[in-house]
Amino acid sequence: MSTDAFRFEYAPGAIRYGRGCVETLGDELAQQDATNALLVTGQTVGTTEAVIDPVLDGGADRIGPVFDETTPQKRLKTVLDGRALARTREADAIVSLGGGSSLDVATAIRALSADDRDPETIREAFERNQTLSVNAQPQLPLIVIPTTLAGADCSMGAGINAQTEDGVIRGGCYDARLMPDALCYDPALIETTPSTVLYASAMNGFDKGIESLYSPASTPITDATAAHGLELLSRGLPALGSGKRDDDTLHDAIVGTILVQYGVSRADGSTLSVIHAFGHGVNRGFDIQQGEAHGIVAPHVLEAVFERIDGNRTALARALGVANVSDDDATAVVNAVTELRDALGLAQDLRSIDDMDRADLSAVAATIATDGLIANTPPGLELSQSEIETVLERAW
Repeated sequence: MSTDAFRFEYAPGAIRYGRGCVETLGDELAQQDATNALLVTGQTVGTTEAVIDPVLDGGADRIGPVFDETTPQKRLKTVLDGRALARTREADAIVSLGGGSSLDVATAIRALSADDRDPETIREAFERNQTLSVNAQPQLPLIVIPTTLAGADCSMGAGINAQTEDGVIRGGCYDARLMPDALCYDPALIETTPSTVLYASAMNGFDKGIESLYSPASTPITDATAAHGLELLSRGLPALGSGKRDDDTLHDAIVGTILVQYGVSRADGSTLSVIHAFGHGVNRGFDIQQGEAHGIVAPHVLEAVFERIDGNRTALARALGVANVSDDDATAVVNAVTELRDALGLAQDLRSIDDMDRADLSAVAATIATDGLIANTPPGLELSQSEIETVLERAW
């Protein structure tokens, strides 16, 4: 047991969970003195009555303009269009409804909500620095209503991309002032999400709990929330993958996702690490959802982790429900992660990605080697580009 000193500063917004809790959205908006909130979502969610109608009803007369233009590409142009609508319609808050893409776009709109620069100046600065600066003036309040299990909700950051003549420039924003002011997790909305989307997002959230337990930014607090979150997800996600969407299954899946992301995104360091770096590298430029990319690489990345460091394998084994914790915890953890991925019906190898060839692995390894999270690994886990490519070969 570690007796190291630690400091933990983390202040997510108020969290509401429960079937029908979106009915209280008006109360949360009132807490922010908001009477004309911009609703940010995607076209699919924005036209799905079972999802958007309860939000509009719950917000009562405090929801104003609806911006249903978000896409998985998370373009800077979309962010700027959303900001323009917020200003034209004099929005006084932002409500994000949907998955990680809608949340990232909404967060970026918030980051720019007090920025008086014109769109071209913002675009040029982003292409030059790969970041959106956050103005010192107060930003619009943000309330998040997730419809997936990616676990990117209690976060102070967002990823955004800019399309240029030379290709895609990837970047984003990260600032403590961007943490949502309130979050509403309603099983009645999440259960409407198509299985393929929900299951892939769940793997993304699940890996946050895995990484929190071996992250250099871990604390006893994040260890506790991650471990209990993994315990719930290990029970709920296989049931979800089998087709169950009863209240007990949704509780385990949603509350587990809340817990594994608790403390992940902090001003003094994120617990995201090597699995997420690999997931980014596989996802970028290829036709695969990020959570599904996580599912392919996670077992192989964990093998590489355990070959080099302890990786808190015993705590992971216990959290994942391994029956007999022993000296072979590493193998048990890898097997448990593999079994959970397979229970969700996700892709099992890189060769299953239609537009990826084995010859692409070298370029993917180079992308992973420069990902910002590859440096956020525990001491002793440094991976060279050639070692990264070896892991990808195993995953092929």
